[in-house]
Amino acid sequence: MDGQTKTGVIFDLDGTLLDTLRDLADSVNHALRRYGFPTRTLKEIKGFVGNGVKKLMQRALPEDVPADTFRECYECFCANYRENIRNKTRPYPGIEKMLQDLKKAGAVLAIVSNKFQDGVEALRQAFFADVIDVAIGNQEGIMPKPAPDSLYLAIHKLNLDANRDRLFYVGDSEIDILTARAAGLPVIAVTWGFQPENDLLALNPDRVAAKPAEIVKIIRGN
Repeated sequence: MDGQTKTGVIFDLDGTLLDTLRDLADSVNHALRRYGFPTRTLKEIKGFVGNGVKKLMQRALPEDVPADTFRECYECFCANYRENIRNKTRPYPGIEKMLQDLKKAGAVLAIVSNKFQDGVEALRQAFFADVIDVAIGNQEGIMPKPAPDSLYLAIHKLNLDANRDRLFYVGDSEIDILTARAAGLPVIAVTWGFQPENDLLALNPDRVAAKPAEIVKIIRGN
């Protein structure tokens, strides 16, 4: 970062900044038990995340569930998750220092997630209110990732529409890589999240970070 041109870094949330898996799993299994379906293991839930909580619930339920039953299960999940969204959720080790280092270097930071908007904002407020100003979640009128719409909205809110050559997207999944490419942004894939490292490498991300501190080095080197 040269101090003259503003740099923007946009992050995925679940599996990138925050380990949300246990809270998601608890709420999924709460809904499954409530409606008499078999619960899912943590490993299964990990394989279901990445496309928003509605898709998470669809994957957790049997394929032949009637639409009305799915709607009730999904609403049950959402109500429980909103009440328990940060019981076990924590930033991954090194995340807070990485964000502080980027902020001190003059970068502007945002979150773009497929999680529902009020959940994304609640987690931003709880963990990153002092370093991240913009948080975009799933909301009406905005196509979710891998469509680039939510990234475009974040770029606009960061006031970087005319400065896209200094933008980076950071995520842990195939969806994130596809989203960055759709938006024409370089993508840094992180290996500590929900998707296996080999699967990420097979998608040829622009850069790979095995630790949060490596994100700072990558961005400073560009």
